Amino acid sequence: MRSAPTILHLDMDAFFASVEQASKPSLRGKAVVVGGLGPRGVVATASYEARLFGIRSALPMAQARRLAPNAAYLVPRFAFYRSISDQVMGLLRALSPLVEPLSLDEAFVDLEAGGAAWDEQSARLAGARLRADIRAVTGLTGSVGLAASKMLAKIASEQAKPDGLVLMEPGRERSLLAPLPVRTLPGVGPATGDHLRRAGIHTVAELAEAGEDELVRLLGKAHGHALYAMALARDERPVVAERETKSVSVEDTYDVDIHDRVRVGTEVRRLADRCVRRLRGAGLAGRTIVLKVRRYDFSTLTRSETLRGPTDDPTVVREAAARLLGSVDTTGGVRLLGVGVSGLADYTQEDLFAQAAGDRGEESPGEEAQLAAPAEEERRTSVERSWPAGHDVRHTEYGHGWVQGSGLGRVTVRFETPGSVVGRVKTFRTDDPALQPADPLPLVDRSPGESKRPRGGAETSDGSGAGPGCMDPGHSQM
Repeated sequence: MRSAPTILHLDMDAFFASVEQASKPSLRGKAVVVGGLGPRGVVATASYEARLFGIRSALPMAQARRLAPNAAYLVPRFAFYRSISDQVMGLLRALSPLVEPLSLDEAFVDLEAGGAAWDEQSARLAGARLRADIRAVTGLTGSVGLAASKMLAKIASEQAKPDGLVLMEPGRERSLLAPLPVRTLPGVGPATGDHLRRAGIHTVAELAEAGEDELVRLLGKAHGHALYAMALARDERPVVAERETKSVSVEDTYDVDIHDRVRVGTEVRRLADRCVRRLRGAGLAGRTIVLKVRRYDFSTLTRSETLRGPTDDPTVVREAAARLLGSVDTTGGVRLLGVGVSGLADYTQEDLFAQAAGDRGEESPGEEAQLAAPAEEERRTSVERSWPAGHDVRHTEYGHGWVQGSGLGRVTVRFETPGSVVGRVKTFRTDDPALQPADPLPLVDRSPGESKRPRGGAETSDGSGAGPGCMDPGHSQM
């Protein structure tokens, strides 16, 4: 294992909720919960203010509402979050060619591989600059952990939250890990944690003291060996720049179980088209079509069919998904449907299963347009039917705003932008032609001649944009 703390782990702070707060001045400093708002919705992210009420990711939304009835509950804007994530990942790739994204808001970076750091001092400087750059470009904060391995860097970033930087000093790793609970280590979930607790093992130090043989006896060979190595602060895993995509899939959970077989078939065809759009967007094709069905009793079934060659033909995927659906009993009701494609390749070959639809030949430009049209129509219809809470709108008279809520034929909008003061609230008919969906506005003001800073945020005297929440470097070392 390397000795210099040149592995960096970045974790954006309450990412989805922080984006919403940066977008909406009226929500700054308030409890914000992002997730599915239907009866079966779950929390995707909660702001730190909401976490004070006990709200956490994956909590049922109904329970979150009971804990914090006055919080702002918003529908995710995933396309916008991805655009912000792309900006952050661009900053990471400027540091090193070895960047391993774990999600939209989390990644490992090998600073040494990019020449950005080679010792403790240079690593700390690179981490501090990255945090300042993220704030300047996105208006958001991220927590940084620096260590000699991926495991230790991730633990350090967790210690740094929120909005801080922690460097784990070389040579002190074992003593710093010793008092931490076993659940701190990756791979120790609730079940393993309970198993270890029943064996009298609560801390990382006790895990190391138990010895490798005892851990193998308790947890099995692979898990036991791995946990013992982690307890001794050993982690040889490299930062992997590209993770091979193994599958492309989409799925929907329905607020009310679907019993109508015709409706189920329509949903499967729609999901198949969405899946193909993702597949084509990634420049991929696949051989295996997978159907996922979660029934009324929470039992989940998967069915798959492997084609003779990779395809990105929507007709082929639709027909295969329909055949798979024919083998599933949905009479009791369906609560979730999904369609996926695996066995991926970056090329296609003529699919023999599509012969019923005629020879494929060259794909005409109109075919792509026909594939995209239902999605656009679906989006427009959905917006007309229900204005999602938190999504962007524009009014011909009042300008840009966001949906606070809707119902009973009315929609309430707060008119404000990332750089404005707290905006005023207006209510309209849901079919008001003056009110239309809109694209999100940038979080950071890019006006010519102005310094890069968060819209509506204060700039520090050094121009870094680092706010009062930044951790004092003198307190950022483990």
